Amino acid sequence: MTAITATVQAFFTERLLTQRHASPRTVAAYRDTIRMLLAFTSARTGSPCHHLEFTDLSAETIGAFLDHLGARTRNARLAAIHSLFACAALRHPAKRGDHTVVTYLTDIEAQALLHAPDRTTRTGRRDHALLTLAVQTGLRASELISLTRNDIHLDTATHVSCRGKGRKHRITPLTAATATVLRDWMTETIGDGQDPLFPTNRGGPLSLDAIAQRVAVHAAAAATSCPSLVHKNVTPHVLRHTAAMRLLHAGVDTTVIALWLGHENVSTTRIYLEADLELKQRALDRTVPIASAPGRYHPPDQLIAFLEGL
Repeated sequence: MTAITATVQAFFTERLLTQRHASPRTVAAYRDTIRMLLAFTSARTGSPCHHLEFTDLSAETIGAFLDHLGARTRNARLAAIHSLFACAALRHPAKRGDHTVVTYLTDIEAQALLHAPDRTTRTGRRDHALLTLAVQTGLRASELISLTRNDIHLDTATHVSCRGKGRKHRITPLTAATATVLRDWMTETIGDGQDPLFPTNRGGPLSLDAIAQRVAVHAAAAATSCPSLVHKNVTPHVLRHTAAMRLLHAGVDTTVIALWLGHENVSTTRIYLEADLELKQRALDRTVPIASAPGRYHPPDQLIAFLEGL
């Protein structure tokens, strides 16, 4: 998904509909302008609309587009374009690098990973508890290795307490399944409250390299029963992405996900919305309309299809 595709989708779904509560008439007017601009630019560049980049929408191109429409609607069309570019400026500041590609595990892949550790061994049970907690809570690797036994609360309101970036404190709820796994692990490893929750064989905390190595080992083992994992570089941060995408698919608002993950800026969480939109688009592309008649109209471009669906 290009930056312009993600921005156009977010411009309508987030900025106009959610934030500004724009009227259907305004949405339709803006949609028609952006659709015509993209089609005009596509014709000039020879590139499909969903492959266009912001560099293709130069001042010269936009000027030619407005001249092409004539003076009567020029101001209204220009207002819509200004609004789109204002949204783009917030989402893609000049200092930002390439568009982030989010890698995460599907439910089937996550289950395969959780089943990979050999739970007949103490190390396997530790790793199973660690992976279970990581996939459900989305804690950073640094947060996972700094957890102590006192940070796990298994009373009526089960949760984990952690210190994140900037030593900011936050709590994250635990599901019943995760609480059961942690309760079993903590019962097996009785110790002082300040002891590491996931210790090494010598009793000290795991290092960042160690946790990355354990995740990689179990991902490789899981790939034997789940071949799609072969093509993914599974890291502790991928488990964090997985937790976020599971929340998004469950209908949790991105502002809540930002709080859940400990993001300082809610805009950071938008990468999950963009990844979800891309996933849904791929699913839509594979969908055949039920009992569709031959010759049914199909929009010539993915991005145009999105705009026409508004």
